[in-house]
Amino acid sequence: MVKPAKSHGLKRISLSDKPKSLITNNEVVKGAWNVQIITLFPDAFPGVLGLSLTGKALQCRSWALSTIDLRDFGIGKHNKVDDTPSGGGPGLVIRADVLGPAIETALSRAESSTRLVYLSPRGKTFNQQLARNWSKYEGIILICGRFEGIDQRVIDHYGIEEVSMGDFVMTGGEIAAQAMIDTTVRLLPNVIGNRDSLKTESHSNGLIEHDQFTRPNEWKGQKIPQTLTSGHHGKIDSWRENQSKSKTKRYRADLWEKADLAKSKS
Repeated sequence: MVKPAKSHGLKRISLSDKPKSLITNNEVVKGAWNVQIITLFPDAFPGVLGLSLTGKALQCRSWALSTIDLRDFGIGKHNKVDDTPSGGGPGLVIRADVLGPAIETALSRAESSTRLVYLSPRGKTFNQQLARNWSKYEGIILICGRFEGIDQRVIDHYGIEEVSMGDFVMTGGEIAAQAMIDTTVRLLPNVIGNRDSLKTESHSNGLIEHDQFTRPNEWKGQKIPQTLTSGHHGKIDSWRENQSKSKTKRYRADLWEKADLAKSKS
């Protein structure tokens, strides 16, 4: 008699200890750019921030990351963090008496110039200039929204800055937080090996970057532009500048208009 196949059920997936070691909960690292994340999903961090340049910088304490689990401040035996919107309507709103204490905890650990930011689709759009500004502060506290958002009274009481990734809606702020942190961390001292690369990349001067090429010199019948292999640095710089302008004008008319206006006013 053949025995029925044994069911294996659902596989349990546990996170490794390695990413956890990069998170310095309850600790502010002196001299580092300190990031605190208020979130319902602390296990989402460090995520991709633990890899490549940002991960190395995290290990070297050029910046420090800690998470605050919003569920720890929940109400009742089920640690409830949300409730229905006042006035009715769909969805749920994160409660002020839950988020408030979490923010107080973060502020108690933060340096004086730390920014307090709520990741919200209605906020001002995140960009390179904002990342530069953030990199000059001692740290940042990022609130990852969920559901229909957070109680407005919290925003008003703490004077929270609202920032968005763009004109679209995500299920929560965790992915946006990682993108914004990555953008800012690479601007910190000693993170990027060649600092000159920051001066020529897209959005560094209001324009997008020129085309890039590398070996082989010919691929599928296409050759690297002759100017780039000429060794004439003046001509190369001129080619790249013209490329940057033409690409911006073609693909990002909004940036070109701003750059053109700025030039005419100077």
